[in-house]
Amino acid sequence: MKVSIDELRAVTRRAIAAQGFGPADAEVVLEIIMYAQLRGNNQNVIKLLGAGMPANPAAGEIKVVKETKLSALLDGAWNQGMVVLSRATQLALDKARASGFGIVGTQRTNSPTGAIGYYARWLADQGFIGFVCSGAPELMAMHGSYEPFLGTNPLAIGIPSAGQPLVFDMATAAIAWYGVILAQAEGESIPESVAYDAEGRLTTDPQAALAGAIKAFGGYKGAALALIVETLTRPLVGATRNEDGTKLDWGNLVFAIDPALLADDLDAFRDGVSDLLGRVKRLKKLPGVDEILIPGERGDRVHEQVLAAGTLELDDRVWRELNEVADSADNAD
Repeated sequence: MKVSIDELRAVTRRAIAAQGFGPADAEVVLEIIMYAQLRGNNQNVIKLLGAGMPANPAAGEIKVVKETKLSALLDGAWNQGMVVLSRATQLALDKARASGFGIVGTQRTNSPTGAIGYYARWLADQGFIGFVCSGAPELMAMHGSYEPFLGTNPLAIGIPSAGQPLVFDMATAAIAWYGVILAQAEGESIPESVAYDAEGRLTTDPQAALAGAIKAFGGYKGAALALIVETLTRPLVGATRNEDGTKLDWGNLVFAIDPALLADDLDAFRDGVSDLLGRVKRLKKLPGVDEILIPGERGDRVHEQVLAAGTLELDDRVWRELNEVADSADNAD
């Protein structure tokens, strides 16, 4: 069904409030969820359905627990991941503006961080190169195993150009966790060969996959990349663990780089990025290929089309459940 952007934003804001967030934090979460929704990214309003991502009533004050001129470690105090990573991204930018480089890690967040391309793009929009990666609970199998051990462990990179920034955003899993959740909510199957059931059999049933493990993309190479992200978002930032080593929180890492550290002429740097992307678009195409897409270009086009239309397509069940969540806040009042 078609839903207007304004109506979706209003209902989503109410649904976030129903999760127990205060006004300031709710606006942070709303911005990131709408970013995903308007770009066709599955880190969207589906996050608010079912068990949702309720605010932790015991959450404390986010604070810096270790800091240098170039770095900081944030204690998220069990606040929502989007709120904590937004704070970390701003701090990384502040340090990069002052010293050319900033790196910030987070620990003790109680939920995922949404589409991390949002943070990388935001840094690129400020003229900085951004790198963001996020850990997650044990949802994905290492290559050669079907036991959930790794997070889906997304990473994103944003690079400014003379036009739209170059933004690369990917989960290291063959399918994003919320892609499985969305398929289950919409009554759809997931693609073949992306997940195991609890007995190690490949499955297209999202419910069976949720009880089993997701595969890494690209075989052993994707699993190796996921393991790198795991080290950067678990031992490096001090993610909280149970006695058996499993994670209790989501660790995150973000760094911002001022291109002026290497580029004497920032305009020339941005023009050079745009020239490189233009050359990619003009490359000879294989038979059957209409266009070579730049990372982030598909999402940019979806976003532009949705804004121009003022409406977007939303699954009927998702819209109904989102309204039910939003209405629950009204009924609680």
